[in-house]
Amino acid sequence: MSQSGVITFKGNPMTLAGSDLAIGQAAPDFKLHYAHEGLKELTLADVKGKPTILSIVPSLDTPTCAVQTKTFNEKLGELGDKVNAVTVSRDLPFAQARFCGAENVKMRTASDYQTHEFGEAYGVEIEELKLLSRAVVVLDADGKVVYKEVVSEVTQEPDYTKALQALTDLVG
Repeated sequence: MSQSGVITFKGNPMTLAGSDLAIGQAAPDFKLHYAHEGLKELTLADVKGKPTILSIVPSLDTPTCAVQTKTFNEKLGELGDKVNAVTVSRDLPFAQARFCGAENVKMRTASDYQTHEFGEAYGVEIEELKLLSRAVVVLDADGKVVYKEVVSEVTQEPDYTKALQALTDLVG
């Protein structure tokens, strides 16, 4: 497994484990879980057919992750069902559902808590913390990576404008 690189968390260097995603490559498959009348699975096949934004955060119970999720939720509202929008973290699916209910977030949340395969496959696992780093990945309708940002300092927000532009460029 190749190292994706080094990021910082509150100024402290951290190592990203897993494969480095390249623009233009087919996105790795994943199996995430979300709470909806029990636990359900979400896979890459489930999001193919529409452009998809994967907003990746360490934990929804932290201020920057909450802001990132609420910002994308608000800005993606106008695209409606033309896109798939998923926030991915290692929070338990029930905690994710609680957050969305409390914050009126309509965007789907999905958890990598069971296998940790998403974090490794997408090169966003913080080795030292076993959490996901802050990142944004945009996939086209065929599941190909068209945009990727791994935020170099985990406590900072991603570039919303660039991510949203990459997504809206895919919507006809």
